[in-house]
Amino acid sequence: MDFTIFDLILHIDSSLEQMAGELGPLIYGVLFLIIFCETGFVVTPFLPGDSLLFVSGALAGSGVLNIWVLLLIIGSAAIIGDTVNFWIGRYAGCKIMEGRLAAFIHKEWLIKTHHYFETYGGITIVIARFVPIVRTFAPFLAGIGTMNYRWFLFYNVFGAVLWTGGLVCGGFLIGNIPIIQDNVSMLMWLVLGICIFSIAMVLKAVISAFVFKKEKPGDTEQNQALEYCMTIESKK
Repeated sequence: MDFTIFDLILHIDSSLEQMAGELGPLIYGVLFLIIFCETGFVVTPFLPGDSLLFVSGALAGSGVLNIWVLLLIIGSAAIIGDTVNFWIGRYAGCKIMEGRLAAFIHKEWLIKTHHYFETYGGITIVIARFVPIVRTFAPFLAGIGTMNYRWFLFYNVFGAVLWTGGLVCGGFLIGNIPIIQDNVSMLMWLVLGICIFSIAMVLKAVISAFVFKKEKPGDTEQNQALEYCMTIESKK
């Protein structure tokens, strides 16, 4: 193979087809790894996500890939990636409360994150799927905020099915139309713009309620930290 990960990011339409031709069935493993890393680790948000799903769907539409195997592999990668990211965040949250990472993150921020995900965690996890970078950090923050894992898993699966199914099937149905094929990047920017506008409207309402919410009398940092630690213990 004479191309790199940078070629895949910058020229995904041509590079992915070339990879599929050279790797054969192993291409599914590559797709799984990319989506898993893009959703599972906060240090890899630069990996292709939306465009990769759409282009792989287009390749399935042209017969290069199997649509059902593709949906299963990519859907599983998205779900497992968010789950791993969540538990990394949960572990980090415990260490912060124990004081090991207190120099990097204030406990007040951690407690606010906990309250936010208790109230708005579900819609955040689903909408974040459609916004690059945000979808990488959302499950991590949900873990830090000790969001109820059962609810997280539900919204994780629901969001993954919408995200992977929508973009892969979109590529499968219209990805091989010439005008679409020649303007994949522009289409992805359009989709991203719509998603960002939608999430901005939601976040405006959420942040307004969150920022202007009055503190309870006597609700000290120490009491909140104790409540946070008890929450972690009850969810183990």
